[in-house]
Amino acid sequence: MRDHHHPRRDHDPLGDRAGRPGGGRGPRVFAPGDLKLLLLDMLGSEPCHGYDLIRKIEAMFDGRYSPSPGVIYPTLTFLEESDLISADSAGGKKRYSLSEAGRQFLAEEHVALEGARERIAVSRRSLRGHDRPQEIHEAVHNLRHALQMHHGRWTPEEITRVRDLLNATARAVAGGATAEEH
Repeated sequence: MRDHHHPRRDHDPLGDRAGRPGGGRGPRVFAPGDLKLLLLDMLGSEPCHGYDLIRKIEAMFDGRYSPSPGVIYPTLTFLEESDLISADSAGGKKRYSLSEAGRQFLAEEHVALEGARERIAVSRRSLRGHDRPQEIHEAVHNLRHALQMHHGRWTPEEITRVRDLLNATARAVAGGATAEEH
């Protein structure tokens, strides 16, 4: 039986309750929470039907990826149950719009949204056929290991330093430049 309660104010409504996009069919396109942020952002621009959101996302990925209705509609239901979006059923089809709570949430999560946009841009390029060589996989593994070995001892200064390093590196990799050039 599904849990239909509304989240507490201190609960992150973009947690993983709505499921994992991708479902094991090919490479994962969205990091956890990114699809939810993207949908909120899209609905902040204009109200849409679920099908329209699927088509807009497909266009973002130049037709190389299209989220299934089995990913989009449960996510929209979750966002609606979280009071971040609302729906009207004029004409028999639900049309979703961002609620005031959703606008506030997006404003509070602007850093997470910007990170999601950067990850989506990387996914878009990856779907164009740029596979990573083994040396890059190894370097990514080393980075993950270094972050795990940090054991949560993060000072505000260290958070800022590592965030800036990682974001600069991500931008440099995406743009084809070296991190030192930025």
